Amino acid sequence: MQPHNVNYGLVGYPILMAADITLYKGEVVPVGEDQLPHLELTREIVRRFNSTYGNVFPEPQAKLTSFPSVLGLDGVQKMSKSCNNYIEIAAPPEEILKRVMTAVTDPGRKYRYDPGRPEVCNVYSLHKYFTSSRVEEIAVECRAAGIGCVDCKKMLAQSISSGLEPFREKRAALASKPNYVAEVIADGAKRAEAIAKETMKEVKEHMNLL
Repeated sequence: MQPHNVNYGLVGYPILMAADITLYKGEVVPVGEDQLPHLELTREIVRRFNSTYGNVFPEPQAKLTSFPSVLGLDGVQKMSKSCNNYIEIAAPPEEILKRVMTAVTDPGRKYRYDPGRPEVCNVYSLHKYFTSSRVEEIAVECRAAGIGCVDCKKMLAQSISSGLEPFREKRAALASKPNYVAEVIADGAKRAEAIAKETMKEVKEHMNLL
C-alpha cells in the first residue's frame, strides 16, 4: 500500500470499470471476489441513471468461478504481477517450478517430520484446482508427514505446468502469426466501436441531448 500516493487511478478505476460494462450493456460480468464492491457501484450507477432518464442499461450480475479468489505465492495478497507473487500463464515448466518453490506453505510446519495442516496451506489450495484428482490423497499424506513441503511443491509445479500447456501452445501459435493477431484486434475494435456508438446515441436520446 502507498498511503501517501492515493492517485486518481486508484479511486477512478471503479468508474472506468462501470463505463466498460455499461457501454456494452453487460448483463453478466466474470469477476473475482475482490471486484464485487466495484460491480455493486456499477449497479448503483445503472439504477440511478435508469431511474432518472429511463431504462437503458441492465443491472449487471456477477459471475464467480469455483475458484473465486487466488492468493499469490506469498500466501498473503492476491496473485498479482505488481506484487511479483504470480505464475505467468505462458511460463515454461522450469520457470513454473522455480516460482512454485518460493511459495509459502503451512507456517507451523518447521520440519519435514512435522504433521502438516493443508487447510491453512496456500500450496494445497492451489492443488485443489490443478491436482483435483489427488487432492484428498495429498491432504492425508501432508497431515501424516508422509510428504514434505518440497515434495508437495514439486507436484504442484508439475500439475500447473500440465494444466497450462494448452495455453503455452496456443500463445506460441498466435505469436507466430502477428499479422493475424493484429487483424483480430482491429476487427474486434471496429465491432466494439459500433456497439458503443449505438449505446451513446440511446443515452443521449434519453437525456434529450440530441
